[in-house]
Parts: sequence; structure tokens; C-alpha cells
Amino acid sequence: MKNETSENLFYIVPLSEKTKDKPLISIFFCLMYFTGVLVNSSIITAICLEVQLHKPMYLFICNLSIVDIFLTTVTVPKLLHILLSGNHIVSFSQCYTQLYFFMVVGNAEEMILFIMAYDRYVAICIPLHYPQILSRKNCTLITFGIWAAAFLNSLLLVVSTLNMTSCHSNIIHQTFCDFKSLTRIICTGTTIFFVITGIEILILSLVPVLGTCISYVNIFKIIFKMKSKESRRKAFSTCSSHVTVMSIFYGACLAGYLIPPYIDFLDVIFNVVYTNIIPMINPIIYSLQNSNVQSALLSFIKEMFFLKRNIQSKW
Repeated sequence: MKNETSENLFYIVPLSEKTKDKPLISIFFCLMYFTGVLVNSSIITAICLEVQLHKPMYLFICNLSIVDIFLTTVTVPKLLHILLSGNHIVSFSQCYTQLYFFMVVGNAEEMILFIMAYDRYVAICIPLHYPQILSRKNCTLITFGIWAAAFLNSLLLVVSTLNMTSCHSNIIHQTFCDFKSLTRIICTGTTIFFVITGIEILILSLVPVLGTCISYVNIFKIIFKMKSKESRRKAFSTCSSHVTVMSIFYGACLAGYLIPPYIDFLDVIFNVVYTNIIPMINPIIYSLQNSNVQSALLSFIKEMFFLKRNIQSKW
């Protein structure tokens, strides 16, 4: 994107210049960041160490935790630097690098949530075919395909913005560089970008959402036909955490992008929810509603505790 006001420079203004207590706000973001990284890393480590969890569903939970770590890492460190240093200047390359990786993890999360819904559909609706459909080889190919599609799609979107011209302003009222904020300050060269964006929304957003909804319609049909209350309870418990995470994710995304552009304060709040709070609560939801993940986490914590005690006793 060319900038006719200040070449190759953007100014990110996450909060009002009159806002006080920026150090306290920085501590708040810092705590959320490290909490999110810690709990997601714990989920990944526990699943990797527990052999019984080496199944497709937990592989996708691992990938979701990786996405959540990257999502906060892409946005929060630069935000903390801006808040603590007071330097709001972001170069062209910095802004578009952040934008690129933010789109990568955003696209990956949408596709992972869809594949997790499909995993539950196969497990509940056609369980006899589960080992063949979601074999280790197929899961590896699916995972590779998700990340490859995310990187390629993000590259295509970012390249499509390079010919756009910013002439209204170079100030981004947001916590990071995102497409919605950038489209507010551009005036020319938007045709190709909006065409590509429309196709991207159709393929990587609308199709996964529809696929997820169809999967759960079929899942609930099967669940309600089950005669055993225990079977229904187990089926609901395996789906409840994913439904909760998916609802929060799409709810925050939809609310964030439907907010009118002149309401900057609400826009910032929903982006904070999407980029900071959701990555922090996703693993908590899975650990609270999935007994297998709970057991793996408790075993991991116990092992770490006893290892620490053994090291201290040797000294």
C-alpha cells in the first residue's frame, strides 16, 4: 500500500492519547499474553506426552492451541512496545508482516474449527468408518493442507493490498494492523482486493461455517435418537467444548466486523476479545469440559512438581 501522507509509515493508536494508566493496561495485556501462552503450551505438552491422547480430536486441539499462541504473539508484543515506549510509528514492512501472520492464524483457526466439527460428525454419525476416514495419514495431510492453505491465502490477500493508496490518513485506530482498519484509510486500488476478499470469505469462512452447522445438525439428530441417557451425555460432552469455543470465536469475529467504523472504542474491545481473551480461554474450556485433557494436564503437573522436588532434594 502506498501512502501519500507519510511514505511507508503508519501510526497505530490503540487507546486515546488522553488515556491514563497505560502501564497498568500494559500489565493487563502482559498477564493475558503469558497466561494464554502458558495454558496453551500446557495443553500441547500434556497431549504430546499422553499416548492415549494421540488421536485425531486431540491432534486438532493441539493445532488450535498452536494457533492461539501465534495469534497473541503476532499482536500483543508490538502493542506492549507501543504502550510502554509511546512510539506509535509502525513501518510499512512491520505493518504488513503483522497483517500477514495475523491472517495466517485467523484462516487456520477457521479451518481447524471446521475439521474438529467434522471429526465429531464422523465419530458419532459413522463411527465404524472413523479409523479409515481419519487415519494418521489422512490427519497429517489435513493438518498440512490447513496450514498450507492459510499461508497461501494470506499471501494472496496481502499482495492484493500493495497497489492500494492511502490518502485519507495513515492513523490506524486499533491495537494492531488489520484489514478492517486499513480499508478505512484507502481511497484507490481497492477493486482487486475486495474481489479477492469476497472469494476468501466465501471459501474459507462461509463454507466452514455451513459445513460445521450441517455436521452438528446431523450429530444432534443421532444424539436425540439414542435411547441410553449415558450415551447421550457422553456424546454431548464430546461436542460441548467445541461448540462453546466455536460460538465465542464466530460471535466475536462477527461482532467485531459488524461494528460501524466510527465506533472505534467498541471495535478495539472486540479485537482485544478476539486476539487476547479467546486464545486464553480456549484451552480452559477444553480442560474443564474434557476429562481426558484434565487427566493429562494433572499428570503433567504432578510430574513437573515431583521433578522439581527431586531436583531440590539433590541440591
